Amino acid sequence: MKIALAQLNYHIGNFESNTQKIIDAINRARTQGADLVVFAELAVCGYPPRDFLEFTEFLELCESSVQDIAAACHGIACILGTPTRNPKTEGKDLFNSACFIEDGEIKSIVNKALLPTYDVFDEYRYFEPSAEFNCVDFKGCKIALTICEDLWNINDNPLYIAAPMDQLIEEKPDLMINIAASPFAYNHDDNRVKVLSDNSRKYSLPLLYVNQVGAQTEIIFDGGSFVFNEEGEILDQLKYFEEDLRIYEFAGGKIQDLTPVPYNPLPDIDQIHQGLLLGIRDYFTKSGFTQAVLGLSGGIDSAIVCALAAEALGPENVTAVLMPSKFSTDHSIKDAMDLVNNLGCKHYVVPIKEAADAFERMLEPAFKGLPFNITEENIQARCRAVIVMAFSNKFGYILLNTSNKSECAVGYGTLYGDMAGAISVLGDVYKTQVYELANHINREREIIPQNSIVKPPSAELRPGQKDSDSLPDYDILDRLLYQYVELKKSSRDIIAQGFDEELVRKVIKMVNKAEFKRYQTPPILRVSPKAFGMGRRMPIVGKYLS
Repeated sequence: MKIALAQLNYHIGNFESNTQKIIDAINRARTQGADLVVFAELAVCGYPPRDFLEFTEFLELCESSVQDIAAACHGIACILGTPTRNPKTEGKDLFNSACFIEDGEIKSIVNKALLPTYDVFDEYRYFEPSAEFNCVDFKGCKIALTICEDLWNINDNPLYIAAPMDQLIEEKPDLMINIAASPFAYNHDDNRVKVLSDNSRKYSLPLLYVNQVGAQTEIIFDGGSFVFNEEGEILDQLKYFEEDLRIYEFAGGKIQDLTPVPYNPLPDIDQIHQGLLLGIRDYFTKSGFTQAVLGLSGGIDSAIVCALAAEALGPENVTAVLMPSKFSTDHSIKDAMDLVNNLGCKHYVVPIKEAADAFERMLEPAFKGLPFNITEENIQARCRAVIVMAFSNKFGYILLNTSNKSECAVGYGTLYGDMAGAISVLGDVYKTQVYELANHINREREIIPQNSIVKPPSAELRPGQKDSDSLPDYDILDRLLYQYVELKKSSRDIIAQGFDEELVRKVIKMVNKAEFKRYQTPPILRVSPKAFGMGRRMPIVGKYLS
């Protein structure tokens, strides 16, 4: 039996596109002699559909799409992820399902049991967990078919009661197939491989695992589908961050003609780079936009975002707006111009001094006698936001936010100013990682001007301003933030690691106090295991200090 794994990029709610893409893959697999083609979790509607699942019409479109796909399944079978209705009156209305389709008909349906409710996941809000487990029979092969997290209980996670494979193994299956929607994080691939390998080894069965690829607003899927032998060794791996389709022959209980290959994951910074490119590209493509605009300061953050946007969208589709203030240095303007020339993108220079001065004159009667402080700094940042949003409105450009995760964490940014934008490109990338990313982008030639990399970071909103005036050095700050945000360590635990107690309490207070800002920022492309946004839900007015 020949089995094709179809690793595709779906678009949530775009049934016409998803259905056609699936049918095209079915036809391609059939032409190459496949007997069965396997698609990802919720492939029909895209993942995660969220509250679209509460619309009757959405479910009807899922059902009609499945019928259209079934009609294409002659001379080949397919396994297809889709929501299905729960026929019982008790429990949730829907199941997260895998349909086995053959000869134009749905022959069997397998429902997901272990519904994730952590980080970016909220499946139990919509789906009923399955309590029934049966193998799928096809061409004399008994297939243990599971959906994503149904294989992630290998360590007997106490949160999960059901263990689908422990029950399916009683039917003596010949092969495991797992369809997934497993989001990308730069350190997730090692854990994913271990879980899949452990399952193959534990049940002594070959495993075909298909993930999807593509970005759905902030969530990125990296693909990287796998084939394992019964000893848990990797036999093959599909591409990362690209669509792919490959066919494997299964006979005599084994995947044929493949020998184990080493697991060689991409370096973290390479994964972050490719993930951000995919996130930008899909945000624009799936939203129907083509042109991006951003404020370019001469600093490293905006330079990175501009370079990524030019690579993802083409430099002809990126407009950089240089908005020097009366405090901007000549070298910052030169650095920004050097970047624009390196990339070949469009640019405009719109100084903000007159606008900022006008606001200060308007406010002078109310502010008379009060010293220059963060108020005037924020006025400058908000003048810049007005200008780039004017470009967005006038030309239909999408504004890219350039704030990094370190700034976002401690609230070092101006609400309705530099925190504005439709999508945050670096909001899940710490400042120290931004420098790594700059060097990675420059690995073949200088794109990011070297001066943007080596000069002390500054918002240039007052004379001689540096980030270090308000924040600890980024190498210390980022290590501390990682412990608190990603690892959820308490202040006591972080202090015990050797961090200064006063600094720890100050930084954690800054993180907690800035929650109201993060609620009003654009969606953030998720590249880490714990991004701000939907994966980290904190109360704005909570008074908890760890």
